[in-house]
Amino acid sequence: MTNQYSGKTTLISGGAGGIGFALAKEFGSLGMNVVIADIDEKTLATASTQLQNEGVNVLALKLDVSSYEDWEQCVSATEQHFGKLHMVVNNAGVGGIPGKIEETDHATWRWVVDVNMMGVLYGTQAATPALKRHGEGGWIVNVASMAGMMGVPYSSAYAATKAAVVSMTESWAVELKAHNIAVSALCPAFVKTRIHESLRNKQAKYQSEPNKSKAPIDKQKLKQNYNAAAALVESGIEGSLLAKRVVEALDHEQMYIFTHPNYREVASYRAHMLNKAFDDAEQSELVKHLMGQEIASL
Repeated sequence: MTNQYSGKTTLISGGAGGIGFALAKEFGSLGMNVVIADIDEKTLATASTQLQNEGVNVLALKLDVSSYEDWEQCVSATEQHFGKLHMVVNNAGVGGIPGKIEETDHATWRWVVDVNMMGVLYGTQAATPALKRHGEGGWIVNVASMAGMMGVPYSSAYAATKAAVVSMTESWAVELKAHNIAVSALCPAFVKTRIHESLRNKQAKYQSEPNKSKAPIDKQKLKQNYNAAAALVESGIEGSLLAKRVVEALDHEQMYIFTHPNYREVASYRAHMLNKAFDDAEQSELVKHLMGQEIASL
């Protein structure tokens, strides 16, 4: 059966496992050529073999998303192998290390920012010329999180980067609309992945810097936080269900892709608080005169 994805090509970062691999299987089943790119070469080889056995046209590439040069090489290799690139899925991400703000390790923050935020920027920046080149339009799917819609105590680095991904998505959706490139932010709650095991792939460049926080780290509490996070992740939905939901939402041309409708209250609370803040501004003797001004736009 024909569909809008058949015969086209997707490049998925973090494609060897978790959400990335589930999306690779789903898009592959719809007839897409699939490029899985991942930092874990052993898992990458296994994932590639499995996709090949399922009849998917697959190319496996090593990728450290915190390296723009790696991204450029992946996009180039994709075009050389399949001719065109129609979709990029910025999926690779890390959970960081949960803990109190005063215990936060600066190198860990930098790691989370470089992978979760800069990795999305690099992927989009490297892929956009290729998506524009053939003039057929396409898709950019940025994997954020429900954490991007709310603050998460003791996981501020993760939540901050996911909020940034949502904001970048909103910006790029407007910018790329004229090129028929749809940009979406995938914001799931808990999904069965290995994100709580992110440290297994932490690059050496983030491991050498000493912790510069002033407070000593409570290792027992850290272990408790890790175990709690692991339990939540393992209680999540299956990646295969998420992948089908992504396709459904893209078919419905959704910019925000939600997988957990039970989290509506979270986003609604933020909207409620924003409205209260605007009500307060409208009543302010300092700024209420701005109500009639035209909204500035580029």
